[in-house]
Amino acid sequence: MCSIMGYSGADVDLGVFMEGFERTVSRGPDCSRVIDTGHGLLGFHRLSIMGLTSSGMQPFELDGSYVVCNGELYGFEDVREGLRAKGYSFKSDSDCEILLPLWREYGTDLFAQLDAEFACIIYDAATEGFVAARDPIGIRPLYYGFDRRGSIVFASEAKNLVGLVDTILPFPPGHYWQDGRFFCYCDIAKVDAVCHDDLETACATIRERLLAGVRKRLVSDARIGFLLSGGLDSSLVCAIAARELDAPLETFAIGMEEDPIDLKYARETAAFIGSHHTEVTMTPEEVIGSLEDVIALLGTYDITTIRASMGMYLVCKYIHERTNIRVLLTGEISDELFGYKYTDFAPSADAFQQEAEKRLRELHMYDVLRADRCISVNSLEARVPFGDLAFVRYVMALDPKLKLNTYGKGKYLLRHAFEGTGLLPGSILWREKAAFSDAVGHSMVDYLKEYAERRYTDEEFEVKRQDYPFAQPFTKESLLYRELFERHYPGQAQMVAGFWMPNRSWEGCNVDDPSARVLSNYGESGA
Repeated sequence: MCSIMGYSGADVDLGVFMEGFERTVSRGPDCSRVIDTGHGLLGFHRLSIMGLTSSGMQPFELDGSYVVCNGELYGFEDVREGLRAKGYSFKSDSDCEILLPLWREYGTDLFAQLDAEFACIIYDAATEGFVAARDPIGIRPLYYGFDRRGSIVFASEAKNLVGLVDTILPFPPGHYWQDGRFFCYCDIAKVDAVCHDDLETACATIRERLLAGVRKRLVSDARIGFLLSGGLDSSLVCAIAARELDAPLETFAIGMEEDPIDLKYARETAAFIGSHHTEVTMTPEEVIGSLEDVIALLGTYDITTIRASMGMYLVCKYIHERTNIRVLLTGEISDELFGYKYTDFAPSADAFQQEAEKRLRELHMYDVLRADRCISVNSLEARVPFGDLAFVRYVMALDPKLKLNTYGKGKYLLRHAFEGTGLLPGSILWREKAAFSDAVGHSMVDYLKEYAERRYTDEEFEVKRQDYPFAQPFTKESLLYRELFERHYPGQAQMVAGFWMPNRSWEGCNVDDPSARVLSNYGESGA
């Protein structure tokens, strides 16, 4: 990961800018640079991943225009060769150096051309204005707000903007900002034409596109590691990578000292694919002791996100402190496409599809946010193969009748796509899904809930929760998280859409806890 920040307007106070910008130096600890364009400031904290020499340091410049980008641009080598044929020259091996030549050639049309996860800010010398853009899923973070003069400020994280702007908002994925307006260049969740491929064709395409998505994310000049929960999604990513790479993978799993549900499955997968596997355990004291730090780094009060972040943060902290790994591949975004435990209750195929569209559009505030912050705060970069744009577009376009769970097994299409390939043992490929926040150990969630219960009497809970009419806390746990959030992001609750919960309008989903454990179909998921 890297950190970017842009402050539009003449006479911006450098001290004020730096106060906000320094809050995310952990995203890019290798080198920092701030430049004054004459019409605003651009800042960049670098984590070296592609093009490790100093020539890859940003901002990049072309005839007075500048760009800062936190991103990975896949297939950039071929694009760069095409630009060289047009007379452009390049000083580094960085993928992001192609952005300014592309800007000159295509203007804002360039964003729709990128096969990338990115957030970028461009200062255009011709117009003396700023342009910003974000990838269609929002895998790379970007926030914005306006100062008291009305000047716009962009930054990688909300914490950069606390105190600089009145209202902090997430930059909408699949959009660019220019001349005071947002423009949608890609709505990744929208399906223009339903794909009616039959089951076997669909599964074959899913397999090939996920293979390609993993393959392109293995290109790095820095050392790569893998988060392996033992669940289907991360196990598939690791198994595919193990076939693609010559050397054994380095995989990492985390669980509670007691009831670490997923550690045994991660161990089984690691043994099957022959990885160098590390198990990290966490204690109740570590979980409670890390809670406020985790909420501060996340910038959310969402129950699901916080629960699932505890283990991820601690395993990434372990990797940062004990290895020189710089890149981590993860299994996020599969659930939004193929279904959660609660989407088994979808009353129709259309309802399943509408829920998938909603989840995908909001994902940047929840699971994607969790992965980015837990990884980046530990000076690592996240890569998400299930977020490959071609893969997402195909799965979203499939006839929802095919994706609805009529098979007696959730995420059947993804499982069947890799059946018979030998990539994973059947015990992993067909294992019931367990939510990550539960799977690291049911006791972890229980400890958090018990800790919150001890913090408030019933009367205190009823009084205190009234202080928050937006996304009002509905349990003592949610109140605890909201109060800790407000310490670090006062008055900014609306930068999160609300609580990530099952669709309460569906029969069987009207629950008061986001854990899949409370659903009637959880079954043996946690076994």
